[in-house]
Amino acid sequence: MGIGKILIADDEPHIRRIIGYNFKRVGYEVIEAADGKEAVDLSLKEAPSLIILDVAMPEMDGYEACLAIKSNEKTKHIPIIMLTARGQEIDEKKGLDVGADVYETKPFSPRMLIKKVEEVLGSEITTGA
Repeated sequence: MGIGKILIADDEPHIRRIIGYNFKRVGYEVIEAADGKEAVDLSLKEAPSLIILDVAMPEMDGYEACLAIKSNEKTKHIPIIMLTARGQEIDEKKGLDVGADVYETKPFSPRMLIKKVEEVLGSEITTGA
């Protein structure tokens, strides 16, 4: 089981609730953002272990938020998983090009998402970094 803080950024409250519930169940602290701008602000303020970003969000989309987070010295090390309904190859390429570590499409399995997070954070969880 993981220890860490996950920032979930999605403009759909029910998606944040589903993802958050599943991560809390396995021991993660969860913080939520309703748009990309809030995700960028919270990444600086809360220093999460990992960020899950939707693409289609108000204020600032996931691509812009990812680029802003990865361009900042204080937050560039935070792994980002883009979780979106945009499943075209061009969308995935754009997500990875702006700095996402993993690009996953909806619908998703909470169990598989947790497994993906554990893979991304694996070494950080065991070292406490």
